[in-house]
Amino acid sequence: MLKSNQAVAAYLAIGAFLGTASTGAQAATWSDTFVGYRYGTQFTEPNNPENVEKHILQFTHVSGYSLGQHFFNLDVLQSSSQDPANNSDSGATEAYLAYRHQLHGGEVFNEPITFGPVKDMALTVGFDLNTKNTGFAPRKRQLVVGPTFKFDVPRGFVDLSLFYSREWNHCGLPPCGLPENHNSISFDPYYQINLAWGLPFEAAALPLKFQGFYNYNSEKGADYFGEATKPEQLMRTSLMLDVGQVAWGAENSLWMGVGYEYWRNKFGNHSQPGVDTDAMTFNLEWHF
Repeated sequence: MLKSNQAVAAYLAIGAFLGTASTGAQAATWSDTFVGYRYGTQFTEPNNPENVEKHILQFTHVSGYSLGQHFFNLDVLQSSSQDPANNSDSGATEAYLAYRHQLHGGEVFNEPITFGPVKDMALTVGFDLNTKNTGFAPRKRQLVVGPTFKFDVPRGFVDLSLFYSREWNHCGLPPCGLPENHNSISFDPYYQINLAWGLPFEAAALPLKFQGFYNYNSEKGADYFGEATKPEQLMRTSLMLDVGQVAWGAENSLWMGVGYEYWRNKFGNHSQPGVDTDAMTFNLEWHF
């Protein structure tokens, strides 16, 4: 098990890598930033038999520079009372931040790494952080590193990443950590398969895009209660219409559409209610 100072050292190593990669790099060659909103009524939480309504505010930034690209996403999730905050009848609030940095082979070596349908390869490093004010009081800290295969598509992007991952978390419930009575946990190393896509297209002269991601996480050892985790799957995807372009001719300004969240064995949990999610969502994006 990694101690806290080792975890800090790992974060510093990632930061040093990102700083080195950015040193001497030009300013952003392209960027896209948006504020989003998602709403759904069929979300679930482990060991909770109730469907949970959630309002989700999102801030996303993606940009390219001379050696690769950055991706940053922050979700702030507000649950209904079916998912209560600690010692409260009100719904819980969660913040989830994800960052990924891609170092493109084609930019580093002045020639893309191509084969078959792959137009280039990248080295991706990143982290996830989360916190939620429930009695469980999760504080996820996750590091990922691995290759990304960038597929050649006519428009948009399709990226397939194979990550090595380490995860640390916390549980505030009294039974957590028995028999050692430790509330923090360092999960076993595991691998993650990540597929991300953003594909613009037109149908009946309407500007649309199909976007999303899919994660497969392998087992990560025992959980807080000594029970073995199982592989986890998460997919979020949406079909969006460029309303701004249709209504007033402003391309990539306001998007509206529907989304779907598919989650199995949430956080590696199983054999309990609330670990599987099938939730339709209403989605908005304002790009600026």
